[in-house]
Amino acid sequence: MTAPLPSEPGRSPWLAVVGIGEDGRAGLSPAAAAVLDAAEVVYGGRRHLALAGPLTAETRPWPSPIGDAYPGILTRRGRPTCLLATGDPFHFGIGAEIARLVPACEIRAFPQPSAFSLAAARLGWSLPETACLTLHGRDLFGIVPHLQPGARILALSWDGSTPAALAALLAERGLGRSRLTVLEAMGGPDERIRHAAADGFALADIAALNTLAVEVEAASGARIVPLSPGLDDAWFENDGQLTKAEIRAVTLAALRPRAGETLWDLGAGSGSVSIEWCLRHPANRAVAVERRPDRAERIARNARALGVGARVQVVLGASLASLPALPSPRAVFVGGGVAEPGLLAACRTALPPDGRCVANAVTLEGEAALLAAFAEAGGALRRLSIAQASPVGGLTGWRPSMPITQWVWTRT
Repeated sequence: MTAPLPSEPGRSPWLAVVGIGEDGRAGLSPAAAAVLDAAEVVYGGRRHLALAGPLTAETRPWPSPIGDAYPGILTRRGRPTCLLATGDPFHFGIGAEIARLVPACEIRAFPQPSAFSLAAARLGWSLPETACLTLHGRDLFGIVPHLQPGARILALSWDGSTPAALAALLAERGLGRSRLTVLEAMGGPDERIRHAAADGFALADIAALNTLAVEVEAASGARIVPLSPGLDDAWFENDGQLTKAEIRAVTLAALRPRAGETLWDLGAGSGSVSIEWCLRHPANRAVAVERRPDRAERIARNARALGVGARVQVVLGASLASLPALPSPRAVFVGGGVAEPGLLAACRTALPPDGRCVANAVTLEGEAALLAAFAEAGGALRRLSIAQASPVGGLTGWRPSMPITQWVWTRT
């Protein structure tokens, strides 16, 4: 991992980050063109370098992975250097990444309209009312939480195959009537805009550089991820080791998710709590610890199917033994193995001030562990019981589930 440059007050800007569009040099402002021409070295994709030509500077095409170029860029500190990027370098571009390595006061940025801005202008869409995503280098299923009825989505494609793959995903989820617009090479002489319904998608020869616009239309029974916690149990592939929907909703409320926080989900089973934690906000992360390999694989499948696979880290192993290697949590859920000696104490120790620990138990041994934790550390203790109506002969009666004892503790 490349170490960032130390901040040194008084240094002048030496690194220019220039956004360039399909119109090449003609679209650059005079100031952007001046820093490009003054650079000794220019980094960029081969397409960017061609669009910016003619160049007198040394050109260095981006390697793969692009991070391999970062050490060389940092060694040029103080000498005029330029990085070329598509459109707005700080909107899913290299700008934010390089700003983690180079102090902002040493960077001059010259953004152009992003692909999102260009697409919104072509379609007459309001950007604040549109979800802007990237599928470039990302799992296609990451779009799933955004597939809400009536939603408008703009997504950067990975390549020319992305539109057809997304159309198939939409059709499979009961969203086949959704309208897809493929916008290619916007702002240049080869710009092309085409439309198709997801369930009849047949566009061919799609350029690698394309942006997708989606207007979501859901048929009755479409597979839409609800916005509330407590997803129906059928959403999760499981072997019975699952925090049931009603208990899960109460558990999520007790965990109190906040944006950008990391959850430990210990004894994760099917991963339902981890997944719902991540669904609460796109910046949330979870670490799901599970000792059984088959269940660990199932967690990964469930997380991907619900669009949060990249944000749920699955760790195979026993809970207590795994803790030292995990990233620091802001909240911990213990859904399995609560009776393991020392586990609840270790969870409390790992939490920062205002960190939350929630533990559920269904067995007498687990309940005894929660009673002991409550006696030692305080918090809140409650019993949760759910009953479902089910047939009793020719009539209907209540069939109770096993009661859950829940301990909730916040570090002060």
